[in-house]
Amino acid sequence: MPFLKRITLIATSAIAMAAVCVPQASAQYKLPSLHSNQHENLIANQRPAGAEIKVNNMKAFLNDLREREAEQDNEIFNLHWDSQFVNPYNGVEIPAVKDIDVSTYVPPVPGAITSNYGYRRRFRRVHRGTDLRLSIGDTVVSAFDGKVRLTKYEGRGYGYYVVIRHDNGMETVYGHLSKFLVKPNQRVKAGEPIALGGNTGRSTGPHLHFETRFMGLAINPAAIIDFENGVPHKDVFTFDHKTYKQSQKYGPVKRSKYAKRKSKLRKSKSARISKSKATTKKKTTSSKRRKSRRK
Repeated sequence: MPFLKRITLIATSAIAMAAVCVPQASAQYKLPSLHSNQHENLIANQRPAGAEIKVNNMKAFLNDLREREAEQDNEIFNLHWDSQFVNPYNGVEIPAVKDIDVSTYVPPVPGAITSNYGYRRRFRRVHRGTDLRLSIGDTVVSAFDGKVRLTKYEGRGYGYYVVIRHDNGMETVYGHLSKFLVKPNQRVKAGEPIALGGNTGRSTGPHLHFETRFMGLAINPAAIIDFENGVPHKDVFTFDHKTYKQSQKYGPVKRSKYAKRKSKLRKSKSARISKSKATTKKKTTSSKRRKSRRK
């Protein structure tokens, strides 16, 4: 019995000590009071595992894009950029064929054509652009994205004019203006105002003289643009050194009254000649028959 009592007393003491020690152990390993706040902040700032990779990829892409744009600027906007001539490429070798993106074209003015590209007998010179109707003070906008190269005045020609070099490698010229709204080296977007229309320089009335040039060569604007509908014929214009002066027709040809009358007169003249030949042939045949009878 004494032995059992001793065992019981030892067991009871051990349980009592465990009960006392548990709170102490809990107190010893209790986490800091700020842990819950730190845990919440940690969760709130967590991002998916791939987010960091995506951010780095985007930065790399943007850096590459900036480098390519810088290379394009060096290629397009540094070549003969400081020239004060409308054609700065004099003496430069010009490619025989070149594809040019013209999909972003915006009409410089909404007016209709008043004079086409080509040789003018009246003035005995080549008209290197297309004249578009406007009133003095009308807004003229850039045809494509680009950078302004020249804003100048020429009393015996363009009057006040703007030359813009575009991201697609072309240049456009806007002549007979009354006021500039841009400055050289200024970036412009397609459709952005660049000037006000006028009647300055060698002009017979208010209009916009509009030129489209590649490597200095004045392309017939009608080869690129459907002026009637205010859109390019195609998204990509293929410059061809042999045909750039020719206009393009992708729809039925509308003949003028003068052309119809001329065609009618040509047919009438042809009919008269044919009739005259037939009459002459008939007389000749009759004469031969009479002669044969006499014999």
